Amino acid sequence: MATKPPTGDPVQDAPQVTPPKHAAAGLPAIGHTLRIAQEQMGLARTARTLLKVNQKDGFDCPGCAWPEGDKRHTAEFCENGAKAVAEEATLRRVTPEFFAAHPLADLATRSGYWLGQQGRITQPMYLPEGGDRYEAISWERAFSVIAEELTALGSPDEALFYTSGRTSNEAAFLFQLFAREFGTNNLPDCSNMCHESSGSALTETIGIGKGSVSLEDLHQADLIIVAGQNPGTNHPRMLSALEKAKTAGAKIISVNPLPEAGMERFKNPQTPLGMLRGTALNDLFLQIRIGGDQALFRLLNKLVIETEGATDEAFIREHTHGYEDLAAAAKEADWDETLTATGLTRPEIERALAMILTSKRTIVCWAMGLTQHKHAVATIREVVNLLLLRGNIGRPGAGVCPVRGHSNVQGDRTMGIFERPAPAFLDALDKEFGITSPRGHGYDVVRSIQAMRDGRAKVLFAMGGNFVGATPDTEVTEAAIRRTALTVHVSTKLNRSHAVTGRRALILPTLGRTDKDVQASGRQFVTVEDSMGMVHASRGNLAPASPHLLSEPAIVARTARAVLGPASATPWEDFERDYGAVRDRIARVVPGFEDFNARAARPEGFRLPHAPRDERRFPTRTGKANFTAAPVEYPQVPPGRLLLQTLRSHDQYNTTIYGLDDRYRGITGGRRIVMVNPADAAELGLADGSYTDLVSEWRDGVERRAPGFRVVHYPTARGCAAAYYPETNVLVPLDSTADTSNTPASKSVVVRFELA
Repeated sequence: MATKPPTGDPVQDAPQVTPPKHAAAGLPAIGHTLRIAQEQMGLARTARTLLKVNQKDGFDCPGCAWPEGDKRHTAEFCENGAKAVAEEATLRRVTPEFFAAHPLADLATRSGYWLGQQGRITQPMYLPEGGDRYEAISWERAFSVIAEELTALGSPDEALFYTSGRTSNEAAFLFQLFAREFGTNNLPDCSNMCHESSGSALTETIGIGKGSVSLEDLHQADLIIVAGQNPGTNHPRMLSALEKAKTAGAKIISVNPLPEAGMERFKNPQTPLGMLRGTALNDLFLQIRIGGDQALFRLLNKLVIETEGATDEAFIREHTHGYEDLAAAAKEADWDETLTATGLTRPEIERALAMILTSKRTIVCWAMGLTQHKHAVATIREVVNLLLLRGNIGRPGAGVCPVRGHSNVQGDRTMGIFERPAPAFLDALDKEFGITSPRGHGYDVVRSIQAMRDGRAKVLFAMGGNFVGATPDTEVTEAAIRRTALTVHVSTKLNRSHAVTGRRALILPTLGRTDKDVQASGRQFVTVEDSMGMVHASRGNLAPASPHLLSEPAIVARTARAVLGPASATPWEDFERDYGAVRDRIARVVPGFEDFNARAARPEGFRLPHAPRDERRFPTRTGKANFTAAPVEYPQVPPGRLLLQTLRSHDQYNTTIYGLDDRYRGITGGRRIVMVNPADAAELGLADGSYTDLVSEWRDGVERRAPGFRVVHYPTARGCAAAYYPETNVLVPLDSTADTSNTPASKSVVVRFELA
């Protein structure tokens, strides 16, 4: 039987700490999955729902973007995917009576965990100017409020249209179409905060900002390097792919500041032997200092170049540009400086080199540990250099693998959710719809916050997500949002963003992935794109949480009709009525989606074209894959300070908090903890179990403080610390961003400790 939501926030001031685990998944994961699912959904609904996750006739998991193979297990989900489904398919409900009992001031004091546990929002809610709590509102009136504010703006560029990675291809395409017909390219999205650095680096070097590998490539690889990533928590189904690769003979190198249980041993819950013994995954663990990855890969590139016969000369000659510049820069790589930057030993790096030289097919996977630094783009370019030197792009079993963190974040970008769209995309959009899209670049997430702060943006319309919880410099961000005239959130559940509003605010409740979507033309499906460029359908199977919910495409279409009025020739009503009509238009605008409706109907979906992978053709400015030679950087930390990275707990997905435990790291009953190497703790006088404020230091001299964190002695890399976000987002300066991509540098925060 499903349980009721908590009435009060749980006390988190005394988390329990035990030694970290050395294996992931197995029976504990099954038990935890079933407990969470039963609490949210009850037994019968759990079975009916989980058996449809990631199935060809089911719905795409609202969690991560890891792909499925053609052959599916009966239980094609991981522990955290099941948590994501349970949270969405919950039987708990947030009604107008809830909002009447909880004024905005009360909601603002609640934790993200408590807000999320209350359940699905059942009706549109409105916070009028001067009001102290949300009240129910009709859909018609909600759309008129949006129209009032948007049409009163001095310029369309005073509006911001934010997108979360959960948004389907159909909804995303309509959302960007509406924004551009309205007159702005202000389309910030969650990619700006995560893999924007990957897209920037890959577009410059190989000509497309996406990964080049498939699941089959992983299974065929000789060597897989997993850098700056924790698959056991963030992408658990990836562990199955790594296990299959190991069984086929692959070697695995993990590069990370923290040891992670999933990379040590995977206890596959799909097999009895897997649950009993598991598979050791790491062949080599390089416990690198935060931000030292560029230095490591630059030295490895030097050593590859210096090893006779190690480079693929034919590939370099035929398919690349800039080799001489890289060779000259790599020659300057210094062992002593690299050891300082990385914290590694010479034998460790030499062992990694030997594995690279032995491998004929190498894949490098990475996530936020590489993308959220000032020098993130240069670091990823250096990764590409390593692969290009040995011809490891456009070859089976080899390539780049940025692992995306949300189930359609890559698809949203493909659909045109981008503040700096390509002219060719806008030309195609304008031709199809008879509009004139703006050509000036819009605001990304960081620039959107700055625009709200400075009074240059007055309306924030968020299609899903938790903008406040996901963004940096919390106090600055919240103050900026409170300066706006209107905030609009299309949401399934409550989060912190609903408690931080403009003068007026709307919550528009929407269908989730698990919900049946029936429109005037009949039952609908939507599509998503996974991390490896596969597009497939998603069909919910549950009755919606309330008869008052609208789908995301319907919300966009009705908003567009209210705002643009009869002057718009776009058939918004047709798009709401039948999503196939949307896909027909996508097919004529977005390359690779030709005959979209027919291909989406295939149970297995279809793969998008990828010129470097498919043809060894590189659509860059030079027409070839580009070597790069940026100066090597790594964070410099003053004495008495540590370098903090923000990260997720195991009971967390992005900003959604499922529980207060981090099982693999041995943390129970609390989130305000900071992990510090025991040797660093001894030097700083930080006893295990003591409490401290974290204070970040940045060149602007502003004090940013996160109070009351329990010190946990933990085997982090020396000089490094780790703590959970969003609690530590307050420490990340808004202006501390990656070069080129402008991604917040949430993995490179210099902090000092002030004992409580």
